[in-house]
Amino acid sequence: MTNYIIDLQLFASEEKTEKPTSKKRKESREKGQVLQSRELTSAFLLIFAFLSLKIFGQYMVDNLSNYTISILSDHSIYKSLYTVDNLSIFFMTMIIITAKIIAPIIGTVVIVAVLISYLQVGFLFSTKSLSMKISRINPLEGFKKIFSTKSLVELVKSSVKIFIIGYVVSLYIYNNLNKVYELFNMTVKEIATNIGSLTFGIAIRSGAILFILAIFDYWYQWWQHEKNLKMTKQEVKQEHKQSDGDPLIKSKIKEKQRQIAMRRMMQDVPSADVIITNPTHYAVAIKYNKDKYEAPYIVAKGQDLIAQKIKEVAKDSNVTIVENKLLARSLYSSCEVGDVIPEKMYQAVAEVLAYVFSLNT
Repeated sequence: MTNYIIDLQLFASEEKTEKPTSKKRKESREKGQVLQSRELTSAFLLIFAFLSLKIFGQYMVDNLSNYTISILSDHSIYKSLYTVDNLSIFFMTMIIITAKIIAPIIGTVVIVAVLISYLQVGFLFSTKSLSMKISRINPLEGFKKIFSTKSLVELVKSSVKIFIIGYVVSLYIYNNLNKVYELFNMTVKEIATNIGSLTFGIAIRSGAILFILAIFDYWYQWWQHEKNLKMTKQEVKQEHKQSDGDPLIKSKIKEKQRQIAMRRMMQDVPSADVIITNPTHYAVAIKYNKDKYEAPYIVAKGQDLIAQKIKEVAKDSNVTIVENKLLARSLYSSCEVGDVIPEKMYQAVAEVLAYVFSLNT
């Protein structure tokens, strides 16, 4: 019985070690997979929400007090609420006034949320992340997400946040217990002011902690985002093939183009006035047509085997072949097919053409 040894690594998926390409980043962004820290957004929202409450708090309290007093003191309002129309107007008025009171905080929160999101992600509108996927309603996939590394990290982050914030808040309240005890001997207005001050102190400290944790979370999200975007060497090669074309196909296309150009060039050799040769290594076919160009131009050129082919076609077509090693080499290196000869070679080429034309006459 023959024993076969199989390397199980051959069946393993290739490790993602390559940095993501710009195309990969663009595709990921279009799918809604972007670098974003929710902790950073939450920290800024909490801080600015309570800062706006601190700034506009008196405005809100005054407006709420004035509105409440006006309702309680105006008995005519209650008499008018017996009809459905008046009742609807009353509630609509309440909604409008309430909106005016809380508008500063709501406006601040919305502006901060949009600004922080824009600074992290930029302008992005993607519907791909909203598309329906069967895997999202698959219970097995759901269990995998619950017990995934990402879920574990989120659990650890939440636990750390709760512990640190709980400790700091407890310490703050403990250090301000005397203010808490004094609340029992205060007026309603004083109680509201002191509770507001204590709440603001708790909020600012909680926001500061969240901000510090958010910095670490942003670094972690960046690291995780870059890790998820990494590509295998095969993926990079495949992407280059898609963007630049398959090298094998490109080489075949270039070879086909060379063959077509060579065939066209050989077809133009019989129309040349003279073939200047090296004599074995280079061959340059020149034509002078004053109706087309003011100076002679190159209709064909070649080296080694192609040079021999040009000379064979020239002989079959009775085109004069002139040996001039220096001129042939200079023309070959400085001109392409279709180019007019350089001005510095006018004299040398003119002498060759004069010789050829004298032979024909």
